[in-house]
Amino acid sequence: MNEEKKIITPRLVIMLLLAVVVIPMLPLLVSGQWNWTEAWIYAAICVLGFVLSRVLAARRNPGLLAERARFGQQADAKSWDRKMTLLLTLGGLIIHLVPGLDRLKGWSAGLSMPWVVAGFFLVIAGYFLGSYAIVTNRYFSGMVRIQNDRDHRVVSSGPYRWVRHPGYLGAAITYTGIPFFLDSVWTLIPVAITIGILVIRTSLEDRTLQSELAGYEEYARHTRYRLLPGVW
Repeated sequence: MNEEKKIITPRLVIMLLLAVVVIPMLPLLVSGQWNWTEAWIYAAICVLGFVLSRVLAARRNPGLLAERARFGQQADAKSWDRKMTLLLTLGGLIIHLVPGLDRLKGWSAGLSMPWVVAGFFLVIAGYFLGSYAIVTNRYFSGMVRIQNDRDHRVVSSGPYRWVRHPGYLGAAITYTGIPFFLDSVWTLIPVAITIGILVIRTSLEDRTLQSELAGYEEYARHTRYRLLPGVW
């Protein structure tokens, strides 16, 4: 209980409000169109997905939330990953900002309903896969580091049977769905750039794990694909 109290800091509360509430609500806040049904549904998916995944992860993997609460403060996190996480945070912010501006300014001509429905299912699928990865992997840290303080070991169950970085794949799927679900073709531009950064981070993290985490090389021989089954 004392450990749980220690992780609830003003810094963590601010980070959670920004990541879980403000950023998902950006399309509504920027556009000012409070009758935008898809934007409300998207914000609800983000909030509910976050809460449910963290509750399940905390029950299955005690200590994981404390590890993630230290985001950016781990002294042994890779220096290159601090730059990657900054770029990905900026990318995520822009991905949520552009649909609101698009709606406000009328940049996009509008997509047909089948595209919007496809975007909805991509967002749901991405959140499900990302949540599945968090619940399965007790070492799912927000920063790339070898968690010797937590007896870091290879996880090969759940979605890790199919790809080595299912959490990143889930994020990429969700990002891909946002422009279609929120009816903003222009959002495809920051999505493509952000996924590109995500691919680079995946490559760097995978290389780190292969060289520094015992058993990961063998796992990589059995689970061949880093991010996308059949491709890479």
